[in-house]
Amino acid sequence: MNEDSTEYTIYLREGMRWSDGVPFNADDIMFYWEHMLTKETFGKSIYDAYYSVDPETGERHLAEVTKIDDYTVKVTHAFPSPDFLKRVAIDNKWFFAPEHFHKTILPEFVGDEKAAEIASEWGYSDVGSFLKATGYYYWTNEEIPTLRPWVASNDPHSEEFVMKRNPYYWKVDSEGNQLPYLDELVATKIQDPSHATLGMLGGDYNIAGFATQDYTVLKENEEKSDYRVLLWPTVNLTSAAIVLNQTAQEENIRNAIQDIRFREALSVAVDRNEVTEIYTNGMAEPIQASVPEGLTGYQEGWKDQWATYDPERANQLLDEMGLTEMNNEGFRLFEDGSVVTLTITSQNQETADFLELIKNYYEQVGVKVNLKTVDPGTYSDRLYNNDITATTAVPSVVDVALRPDVLVPLRLGQVWHSGYGQYRETDGELGTQPEGDIAKLVENWDKLRASATEEEASQWSDEIYKLHKENQWLLGYAGPTPHIIVASNSLRNVPEERFYADEFRELGHGHPAQFFIKE
Repeated sequence: MNEDSTEYTIYLREGMRWSDGVPFNADDIMFYWEHMLTKETFGKSIYDAYYSVDPETGERHLAEVTKIDDYTVKVTHAFPSPDFLKRVAIDNKWFFAPEHFHKTILPEFVGDEKAAEIASEWGYSDVGSFLKATGYYYWTNEEIPTLRPWVASNDPHSEEFVMKRNPYYWKVDSEGNQLPYLDELVATKIQDPSHATLGMLGGDYNIAGFATQDYTVLKENEEKSDYRVLLWPTVNLTSAAIVLNQTAQEENIRNAIQDIRFREALSVAVDRNEVTEIYTNGMAEPIQASVPEGLTGYQEGWKDQWATYDPERANQLLDEMGLTEMNNEGFRLFEDGSVVTLTITSQNQETADFLELIKNYYEQVGVKVNLKTVDPGTYSDRLYNNDITATTAVPSVVDVALRPDVLVPLRLGQVWHSGYGQYRETDGELGTQPEGDIAKLVENWDKLRASATEEEASQWSDEIYKLHKENQWLLGYAGPTPHIIVASNSLRNVPEERFYADEFRELGHGHPAQFFIKE
C-alpha cells in the first residue's frame, strides 16, 4: 500500500487451484473486473469497497485493476481509500471468478441465444436471474468451481444440502495436513425450530444454532444428550427492535414517526424487564438499542436512554404532540379523526411473543397496533415498494465504516430508511430526499469514504453514531443476546467462544475447515 492509500499491490499464493483442478491466478481477478463487475452479470449493485470518493464533489470513482504478473495485481483508486483491505477481507468472495467456467455461460462469450438456452437448462426463466445465481450466489452451485473448503454437490433447496470436500483446497494445518478434515457437510432444512431442538436432543445433528428461548432445555440436557452448549457473543445493537419507517407512505403515521417525542413515548411505554424475561429467557439486559461496550461507536449512557418503564411520561409526550382526543376504545386520534395506528409487519412466527407484548404496551398508551405476518417473498416485495410502516429486527454492526447500510440510508433494504435509501441508490430518481439529521448521516458517510486516513475516517464514523444516539431511530427493548451453538461432544476443534457476526462469516469465524469427528 502506498502512503496515501490509493494503490494496493496484492500478491497471490502460487500453486492454488480451483476445485476442478484448474490453476488460480491473476487472470481470474482480471476476468472478474473486466467481464463480471457489472450489475447485468453480478446481479447486484457493485460493492462499495471498489469505489473511492472525491472529497470535493462527493463523486464516486470505480477503482482500476492491472495485472503485474501471473500472481500479482495492483488496485488503483482515484482518491484515498484507507479501509480498502478491510472491506475486501470481509467480502473477498467478490474479488475473483473462475474465468474458464464463466466463459462458457456469459452472453458476451456464448451469445444471447445460447445463454438463454443454458439458463433454461439450469432451471431459470431468464438470463438475468441465472447470472445472478452463478455470479453472486456461486457457492451454492455444484457446477461452479470454487476455492472454498467444500463444494456444493446437490440442489441447495433440497431437504438436505450436501457439500463435499474440495480436493484442491489450499490450506493446511500446522503439521502440513491438507484441510478440511471433514469429507462431507450435510445441512438439514428445518421449517419448525422445535424440530431442531428435538433433533439435537436425540443426537441427530453434530452442530446447530438456536434461539435464546431454547437455552434452558438444551442446557438441562447437555450431559444426557452428549453435547456442549456454547455462547458466542454477538455485535447486535439489540435482540428485540421495533423499526419505524421514517418514510412511511401514510402521512399521519409518517409525521408521528418522524417526531422524536413519538419514538421516546413508544420506548418508555414498554417494560423491558418483562420483555427480556419472556422473550430472551432472561439472557439480555433491559436496555435500549445501542452499540455494545468494546465496539466502535460505543457511547456512555446510550444503553440507558429512554429505557426506564414510564407510561406516565409516554402519555405526556403523546399529549404534547396534540394526540389528546380518544375514541370510545381508548385509542388516540389524529387531527383528522383517524385512529393513531401502527401496523407492524414481520416475516416469521419467532417474534410473535415479543410483538404481542409490544402491542399490549403500545395500546395501553393509546396507540393502536395491527400485527401482520407475511411470507418472506411478500415481505421483500413490500420492503422494496416502501410498503412497510414498522417491523421487528435484530440490527447488527461491527463497524459502520465496513457495513453502513444498517445505520446510513445508502440503498433500499432497511425498513427504517426505505425511501431515503432508495433516493440515494437511484441518484434521486425514486424515493425521498433526506433532510435534517438523516441528510447529515449521508453527508458524514461521504466524508468518511473520502477520508485520507483511518483516523480521519474514524472521526466521521463517530459522528454517525452520535446522530443515532441523539435521534434513536431504532428502538430496542432488550440488549444483545449471545448466539447459542450446540456441538456434539464428538465434534472437535469448535471454539468455545468467537464473535458471531455476518462480517466475520458467523460460524465461519470458528474455522470449520479444522473441525473433525472423534469416534
